[in-house]
Amino acid sequence: MRVLIGGGSGFVGRELTRLLIEKGHKVTLISRQPGPGRITWDELESHGLPPCEGAVNLAGENLMNPLRWWNESYKKDLFSSRIDTTKTLARAIAASPKPPHSWVLVSGVACYKMSLTAQYTEDSEWTPFDLFSNLVKEWEASARLPDNVAKTTKQVIIRSGIVLGRHGGAMKQMLLPFWLGLGGTLGSGTQPFPWIHVSDLAGIIAHGLEPPANTLSSSPQVFNGVAPGLNTNYEFTKELGRILRRPTIFPVPVFVLNTLMGSERAVVLTQGQKVIPKRTLEAGYLYKYPDLTSALKEIVESY
Repeated sequence: MRVLIGGGSGFVGRELTRLLIEKGHKVTLISRQPGPGRITWDELESHGLPPCEGAVNLAGENLMNPLRWWNESYKKDLFSSRIDTTKTLARAIAASPKPPHSWVLVSGVACYKMSLTAQYTEDSEWTPFDLFSNLVKEWEASARLPDNVAKTTKQVIIRSGIVLGRHGGAMKQMLLPFWLGLGGTLGSGTQPFPWIHVSDLAGIIAHGLEPPANTLSSSPQVFNGVAPGLNTNYEFTKELGRILRRPTIFPVPVFVLNTLMGSERAVVLTQGQKVIPKRTLEAGYLYKYPDLTSALKEIVESY
């Protein structure tokens, strides 16, 4: 199978590329810079979709970029980097004389309202309530294919939790303070912590790329890209400290996170949602790292 990946040079994209090549598939990346095994976004717009059986979009400005202040310019980039690339790929798929059999978008669980008690599955109804839920709504809408194309191209949306892995994402910024014994809970620590190991997110995407087995609906298939274990930030903090054999006695107050990151962005860390991967499990995906202990051990031991 030939797979086209937007944003393939990022943290999740590198893991997905490795997995697909391991499975014998051919991968072409869409990136800003040309190079071997790549096309640019401009080339995609001007020349159309290259021959492929699967397409994925992972492109988007990093929400937790520590080098950027939280301001209107950054918010605009968060939206445009996701929505514009998704629209470009969806249009190219729709215009292709031979569209791929599968089209996968990775969005986020921010569509589900922050709560200490509510549990969300892919069947949960939701309406936008803040900046990030509005982003998810627009992002997912921009991936929709026309009904005539949706009859032959399977549309898949994977709503990802916080991605954990050794080479990027949240862990890259967390490990040093934890190694130094300066780790601690974020805010109260009671907030849900919906997470997934990067290998499992790549595995769920690969699962979504498989050719459709049944008659297709014009609506996308939605899967929650989270681990099946429901954890809190406190449980994550204590387990990482235990595996590193370091104390975790320095909680980070909410006001500090609000000051450093901007209160709108800090809610991603100080609040959370209990998200259940109901359809992901029903579809037969087998997790490599279903619990925090196995995921964090793999990450720490590989350093």
